[in-house]
Amino acid sequence: MTKDGAPRPMRIALFSGNYNYVKDGANQALNRLVGRIEARGHVPRVYSPVTRTPAFAHTGTLVPVPSFPIPGRGEYRVALGLPRGAQRDLKHFHPDIVHLAAPDWLGHSAKAWAKRRHVPVVASVHTRFETYFDYYKMGFIRRGAESVLKSFYRDLAEIYAPSDSMADVLMAEGYSKRVKIWSRGVDRHIFHPGMRDLAWRRSLGIADTVPVIGFVGRLVLEKGLDIVAAVAAELKARGVAHHMLMVGDGPARAWIADRLPGATFTGFLTGADLARAYAAFDMFLNPSVTETFGNVTLEAMACGVPPVAAAATGSSSLVADGVSGRLIEPGNIGAFADALEAYARNPALRAAHGAASLLRAGAFDWDAINDAVIDRYGAILGHP
Repeated sequence: MTKDGAPRPMRIALFSGNYNYVKDGANQALNRLVGRIEARGHVPRVYSPVTRTPAFAHTGTLVPVPSFPIPGRGEYRVALGLPRGAQRDLKHFHPDIVHLAAPDWLGHSAKAWAKRRHVPVVASVHTRFETYFDYYKMGFIRRGAESVLKSFYRDLAEIYAPSDSMADVLMAEGYSKRVKIWSRGVDRHIFHPGMRDLAWRRSLGIADTVPVIGFVGRLVLEKGLDIVAAVAAELKARGVAHHMLMVGDGPARAWIADRLPGATFTGFLTGADLARAYAAFDMFLNPSVTETFGNVTLEAMACGVPPVAAAATGSSSLVADGVSGRLIEPGNIGAFADALEAYARNPALRAAHGAASLLRAGAFDWDAINDAVIDRYGAILGHP
């Protein structure tokens, strides 16, 4: 308590493997959380690798930690633990609670630092790291990786899953029994059906009558690009008129471009430009099984676009199959093609499911979602 009897602001140390040097759903969520922590009068401090060319301006105070680029994926970096300088800074900051956002060397070091000082530790789960090995023909490592991840999460005060489906996985597989929900929101001032711009579509060479299948995300194999290519080939074999509109960039861009002749690639888009792209879609394809929430699925839904997504963690908590989109068995090329063909041939069906998607997206308000996490901090610390 302060001298005037008010609750003392909480001091939260947050450790991230990527706070702003690459722009993705996870680090944007962390930046929004930090902004909300500050708006509520608390004091956050972020420790993360940095680069000279960050993808966007960070929120809050950011303390750089030493790191090196991942071989073959140089856009991502791995922090080299918690060096003495960062430890001195952390000791001076004197956090009430530590929030870990990645199970990397930095996260393990920060966890050990906090445990030695009896500081409560929580963690948020942003991606299914253990699934990545399957995409790079290293599935034999997966069991060992899962064991390390369970050890990392199991003894924490709480862990935060972005969806009920991910929470179920974490509890069922033995990661933790203390799982709470930190969902994700969508900025409906930016992402809405009114962003649809037929003139922009035409500027890309897309006729008004051709159904557009959209994809948004990092162009990396673990996003299910092999499924995108196979489904597009199946639709072509069936004679289904469509145009693939691919939004994003990444090391697999040339790989997927070779397999999608005639597709349009916009590169990386943000803000209103990204919303305009979503609204230009007639249906949205998300075959990824590595997501814990599915920010891109929610953004498409907020633009009134029905998703066709893998029935996996994240999307399965957002999409009501056959009502606000379709949920498809992961990797089932024929089933993905069936769902997309139905939308392509039936404008009334996709309009109905798009309207239901828009209604569902209205439940995801960022401030309320982040307040829930901040309130959990207070509950752990015994704050009123």
